[in-house]
Formats: sequence, structure tokens, C-alpha cells
Amino acid sequence: MDIFRREFLAASAAGLASSSLLAGRDGRRRRPRVAAIYTVFTYRSHGHVLLENFLQPYLFNGQPTDPGVEIVSFYRDQSPEGDMTDDVSKRYGIPVYESIREALCLGGDELAVDAVLSIGEHGSYPKTELGQTMYPRKRFFDEILQVMKDSGRVVPVFNDKHLSYRWDWASEMAEACREHGIPLLAGSSVPLAERNPAMEFPRGAVVEEAISIHGGPVESYDFHALEVLQSIVESRRGGETGIKQVRFFDAEAVRQNARLGHWSEDLVAAAMKAQLGYLPEDLGAIKGEDKIEPHAIQLTYNDGLKATVLRVGHDSTRWNFACRLKKQSQLLSTAFQVGPWENRNLFKALAHAIQHHFRTGKPPYPAERTLLVTGTLAAAMQAMQEESGILQTPHLAIRYQADKFTAMREMGASWKIITDEMPQPSGIHGEK
Repeated sequence: MDIFRREFLAASAAGLASSSLLAGRDGRRRRPRVAAIYTVFTYRSHGHVLLENFLQPYLFNGQPTDPGVEIVSFYRDQSPEGDMTDDVSKRYGIPVYESIREALCLGGDELAVDAVLSIGEHGSYPKTELGQTMYPRKRFFDEILQVMKDSGRVVPVFNDKHLSYRWDWASEMAEACREHGIPLLAGSSVPLAERNPAMEFPRGAVVEEAISIHGGPVESYDFHALEVLQSIVESRRGGETGIKQVRFFDAEAVRQNARLGHWSEDLVAAAMKAQLGYLPEDLGAIKGEDKIEPHAIQLTYNDGLKATVLRVGHDSTRWNFACRLKKQSQLLSTAFQVGPWENRNLFKALAHAIQHHFRTGKPPYPAERTLLVTGTLAAAMQAMQEESGILQTPHLAIRYQADKFTAMREMGASWKIITDEMPQPSGIHGEK
């Protein structure tokens, strides 16, 4: 760990490139100032694993990387046992405010930051009747937006994971950003993971069918698998066209697929072999994992693409993908590798993408991806309650052209420095 820390300190001492600085009112160059708005800041929460890469230099693709921005305020929505806010505030001299408005205005009367980091994940919040956690992402956004409107100025915003558990709220958030010109980045860390075996989707290819596999529960992990899927197929020929139908398959329906053929078993095999090297006989009972009830979400896109998200086994770091391209006999497949310490280190790549967004005001990949995934997930939860399992989704006719985001992805070099043998820090990674 000493070598690792020395690299951190060397990167910090190296300073920032001029492109990472903004001109203040006094004409001096400075780091963009960021307000951090979050639900909780406990060990291994999203608040922790994201913010540690804003408070210290971190490794990205094997290179010590300075955040290039400065966290200048905290707002915490809840203070559960183990909350790290006060300790981190004292260590780094970051004030904690009692409201989002105060955090954005630094205690003054108008917007005083250059970007907003909104982390609405983890904490104790009620669930909807469909089982969705009612995280306050929309409330956070509304308060952030009101400060910008009152101040007559907008700054880049990052929204962690999906926009909201409600489609109408998610749509309102996206529309408000378009109306007011707010640069928006959203989503999670998984699409930025190392792909093993290395797989690059040929931009402009025609996809006939795709499958995305995860090993977690309904909704919270379906989101990640949907996002992995979308981050790849959005680059197909013609760009994204949106989704016209969502179908939910329960465990029994998943087991019947071999006979009914709703999705291609060879794609499932390719995706699982990318990770395990073999196809398990029982998708709900993989050796060494707790037995689970599998489920699936199938999407029918407006351009005819059929794609399926499938839960296989019980593994919180399982993210596998496979697809069939037109006029190609060989399937494309890969497993997304999150690095040591479960998925903690993957947030380094996400932090890097967010910091790029904050410094440039240009999202490195489109917020429409997260909007479409948000709506698809909400539709899947509703389809789960339908007798047929099917829900028509004309409201998800979301069109966009994908951006190439290779520069934001971890390619695996960092895991030659951070290894599984290294003990995981209990606090901020760069501290002694």
C-alpha cells in the first residue's frame, strides 16, 4: 500500500492542467467547485465510494489521477449509525449544510458552485407497492433546479444511477435539463468496467439479438444489466430508436425458455462462458452461490431488435453480455470485470467520467441512455404485475445518437497495481 500511496501523492503534487481550471471573478484560475448532495455517507455506500475519488487522487487505467475539482460543501439527507460525514468534513475542511440550497450557495444567497454531485442511493427510505425504493433523487433535483433558476445560472449536474423510480418524474427531470440548458450526466459505474475478454462493439453494426446477465435482485440490479445492454446496443446502425414493449418473465417462465425459445440459449451460453468458462445446468443454482429464483426482462425495440436481461445465480459482480450481429456467425460476448474489493474500485472510472463532465460541461455519454433505462425499468416493474407480463411502452420512443465513451472506461491496468491481496481501506482510500 505504501507504493500505491506514494503514487497518489505524486499525482497530487503534479497539479492540474489548465483545462481543469476555471477563471474566478478575480481572474485567478481555480478548480471547479462541487457541491456534494447525498442520502448517506456510510462505509461502502455510493456516497463513500464515489466521494473518496473526489477527495484524493486515484488510479484510472493504471495512472494516478487528480480529480481536478474541489468538493466545497456537503448536504446529507440522513445520518445513520456509521455516518462518515462529520469525520470527513473535519479532515478535509468541507462544511456541512442543513439544506441543499445552503450547500449550493455556500451559505449565501445565490448559486456559488460550478457543479453538483447528486447521490441518491442507500439510506432508509420507504418502498412503493411494486417494491421500488423511493430514493429522493427527484426531490434533490427539484431543489437543485430551483437554486439555479433563482440565481439565473446553470451548472453541470450528475445524478447517480437511474433518474427516479417514477417515469413521469424522470421525464420531468430530463425535460427541465433540456429547457434550461443544464448539462446532465447520469447512470452507474458498470458500463465503464473492464471487458474480459476484450470486446469492442463495431459501431453501426446491425444487432439481431442481445442478452445481458446479472446476479442480483429485481429492480436494483436489473437497472445495471439494462444499462450495460443499452450502453452497447445504442451504437447499432441507425442509432437508438426506443422501446415499444417490455415483458417480464418469472422463474417458471425462465425455465420454460428452452422449450419455448423466447430468447436464444446460445447467447446465454456465450455470456456465461465469458465469465465462468462454462454454462451452468441450472441458472438458479450455480456452484458456490446461494440458490435463487431467476427472472428475465425482454425488450422489443422500435427497430425490431430483441434483447433480454436475465438474472443468473447470486453474484453481485456478475455482468455478462452477448449479442448476435447480422451476417456474422461468431457471437460477441464479454464479462464486465469490476476489479478487487468487490465493486468499490469500479467507482474510480465513474468518478473520472463525472469529473470530465464537471470540468468541460460536456457529458461523455448521453443522459438519454439513463432516461431510457429508467423508463424501461419502471415499465418492467409494472409488467411484473400484469397477468400476461407484457406492457406496451409507446412513451419510450426515445431516439438519440450514442457517443463513443472508450476514454472513460477502465481497461484493467489499475488491477495490476490494486490487487485482491491488498487489504481494503476502511475509510478514504488515500489516507494513511
